[in-house]
Amino acid sequence: MRKKWMVSMLVMLTLLAFPVSAFAAAAEGPSTIELQSGLNSVFTFLAVVLVFFMQGGFALLEAGSTRMKNAGHIAGKTILTLGISVIAFWGIGFGLGFGNGNGFFGTTGFFLSGDKMAASFESLAASDVPLTIKFIFHLAFAAVSLAIACGGMAERAKMSVYIVFGTLYTIIMYPVVAHWVWGGGWLAELGMQDFAGSTVVHLTGATAALVATILLKPRIGKYNKDGKPNIIPGHNQVYSVLGVIILWIGWFGFNPGSTLSAMGDGFFGYVALTTNVAAAAGGVAALLISWAVLGKSDIPSMLNGVLAALVAITGACAFVEPWAALVIGALAGIITFFTAQYFDRKGIDDPIYAFSVHGIAGMWGAISTGLFATPELAEKVGVGQAGLFYGGGFHQLGVQLLGLVGAFAFVLVMSFIILGGMKAIMGIRVTEEEETMGLDLSEHGTYGYPEQMKHADSKSGGTFSS
Repeated sequence: MRKKWMVSMLVMLTLLAFPVSAFAAAAEGPSTIELQSGLNSVFTFLAVVLVFFMQGGFALLEAGSTRMKNAGHIAGKTILTLGISVIAFWGIGFGLGFGNGNGFFGTTGFFLSGDKMAASFESLAASDVPLTIKFIFHLAFAAVSLAIACGGMAERAKMSVYIVFGTLYTIIMYPVVAHWVWGGGWLAELGMQDFAGSTVVHLTGATAALVATILLKPRIGKYNKDGKPNIIPGHNQVYSVLGVIILWIGWFGFNPGSTLSAMGDGFFGYVALTTNVAAAAGGVAALLISWAVLGKSDIPSMLNGVLAALVAITGACAFVEPWAALVIGALAGIITFFTAQYFDRKGIDDPIYAFSVHGIAGMWGAISTGLFATPELAEKVGVGQAGLFYGGGFHQLGVQLLGLVGAFAFVLVMSFIILGGMKAIMGIRVTEEEETMGLDLSEHGTYGYPEQMKHADSKSGGTFSS
């Protein structure tokens, strides 16, 4: 009796175990692949969230660095430009930037409808992350670049300028440069090293900001009759500090996120290391140089130093050793301190120093990989070769110089054409009365700080102008 019971139990266990083991055996292979793809997808999406959150950093930084009467406008236009970039990049920009095409722009993949269009984006095929997540990742980069471009227009541009120029920038200028470097274009074939966008994102946006600043001309009261600049301080330095902290955190999505993978040897951690070291060095170096030159340690200079260092290391973060990242960041902070003062003296009224922080530092970032890129890291990333200081000669440095000059020249010319045409047709600057009144009231009909501004306005007996 006991023997029959034992036999029956063995038969039942065998029958029960068979489908489970069969299912496990069948699922063992695919589950590993799916798990890897899922982890990489979640990792990349988290990077997207961090980069998108940088828009909050830009809003606080720019609003804090400008006057109270324009604070609501400055913060609000960040949402506007983000919305414009989403629509324009989805419809046209993504296809021009990363679609299959020629060495200058893509010709496929417009109006993205889902992962079924993956064949139209061969330049993005190396990663197992779904195309839709790759799209939103690159969209976040495009939105950051547009935010930089619009920063140079602060406190005097019409609201309509952000709409028209923002659309054209996102479907023409940014995607073309992105295609050259990341979309299989002519600079990609030459091996230009720009891991997360010192040139593509930052130099491109800053060059457009420079042109806007020149064509808009200085703010009222910025310069005396002899051309000497006056300081127009921002209304809230705490906002600016908080904005930079948010941007610093967001950069961990920008640079490490560009690996598009949480697998393997955890290379994203190495990229985070070089990014963080550079940022710290830039902030400290800028504060010290401001102290030495001005006699006082200047907080806005320190903030610009952090951002300039982050911009510079963005292109080099995957190609250089940590000690080189420290040098790159420190030099970026120092260079930005002097270039910001130089452009100010030369009549370039850039309220947030967009061209110094993102343009000059972006150029230095592009050059730095031509100097400091190691052969091991260049081989690991699979782009370009070693820099000058690591036995690579002048080849990589030459490629980097060609890339930054090409991107700068293209965006400079296109920006002058587009903004110059807009200036002639529709005008790009508010009236003197509207500027004196403040863009919060003149463009939106209400103050960003209603209680404080109305009180100040009543005390002045009319329009508040400071």
